Amino acid sequence: MSQSDSKTTVVPGIRDMLARLVSMPSISSASAEWDHSNEPVVRTLAEWLEALGFSVEILELPGMPGKFNLIATLGSGPGGLVLSGHTDTVPFDDQRWQSDPFTLTERDNRWYGLGTCDMKGFFPLAIEAARAFVGEDLKQPLIILATADEESSMDGARALAEAGKPKARYAVIGEPTSLKPVRMHKGIMMERLKFEGQSGHSSNPALGRNAMEGMHEALTELLALRSAWQAQYRNPNFEVQVPTLNLGCIHGGDNPNRICAQCELHFDLRPLPGMNMETLRQAILSKVQPIAERRELSLEFEPLFDGVPPFETPADAALVKACEKLTGHTAHAVAFATEAPWLQKLGLETLVMGPGSIDQAHQPDEFIELCQLEPTVKILRGLIRQFCL
Repeated sequence: MSQSDSKTTVVPGIRDMLARLVSMPSISSASAEWDHSNEPVVRTLAEWLEALGFSVEILELPGMPGKFNLIATLGSGPGGLVLSGHTDTVPFDDQRWQSDPFTLTERDNRWYGLGTCDMKGFFPLAIEAARAFVGEDLKQPLIILATADEESSMDGARALAEAGKPKARYAVIGEPTSLKPVRMHKGIMMERLKFEGQSGHSSNPALGRNAMEGMHEALTELLALRSAWQAQYRNPNFEVQVPTLNLGCIHGGDNPNRICAQCELHFDLRPLPGMNMETLRQAILSKVQPIAERRELSLEFEPLFDGVPPFETPADAALVKACEKLTGHTAHAVAFATEAPWLQKLGLETLVMGPGSIDQAHQPDEFIELCQLEPTVKILRGLIRQFCL
């Protein structure tokens, strides 16, 4: 099917649904001035799914007013398939957009708009795929899952894992992978390390306790840990085959002739599957704590956010094999993180696969190509047929 032919195959309802979802701001951000509720998106999805006969549960995130997850279930049984997506988008710079980010705009056989690719576009396609099975005697349930705040904190997925729902056997997260199955990704850790000592006149080092000198030692230890981890861990499925540690930003001191009283470092660590985040933090602490004690510095070491664990589903898993057969692509690894680790915690065999390219995500003039729509519906229907009928 050529791109020029793809226009004639688009189900009108898909465009209407996506246009409505795109029109509803649902940005999630650590900055309060950007952050929005996702309730309008969730309520709209609930309305559409209830009309198809889905049983819908809307869950407000504990302690987060205005943030909601949605679990919509068709059929019943102990297993079943989850089609999962997040309802939020990243912030945007409207000066760099050629069209209104909140208006679905078609040009060049593409639909442009905030969230078209990452990842509101997945929901109309999942609903269209599900429509073919309404009235069927499903042996296992089909569940459409919509989460909050994936782009900022992953708190929607965390809340589901803590609540122990949904119950199912398999899960496909429709992140933009150009319809190529993804069975593993690295984790993300962002950490804060701070030393505090005592200021004093630089002419006499004994008058103070230099936090920057303590940080110098800590940097040496961190780089040594990085080398050790990279020698120990390697995964050829990734473009960058080793875990990475990036020294991102550092601040300390206030004047050349004062002993530095405070020094703070922020760094980023990307662990491979099989590496435990808490074990990594303890390894770091075991290296920097003696520095603080020896130099009589106070120490603060904490995550800047809770982090995303690494993710891996075995190559021979049933869901992996099914997606490889339906797409014609071998499952691979990606550098970006997803909600997959939390669905795994629920006991779901999980894979990441959806329409659109990650290259368009978080970009001005975000788009999804029309030629991706029909294949997505076809693939999702194949999965529903295999795991629910």
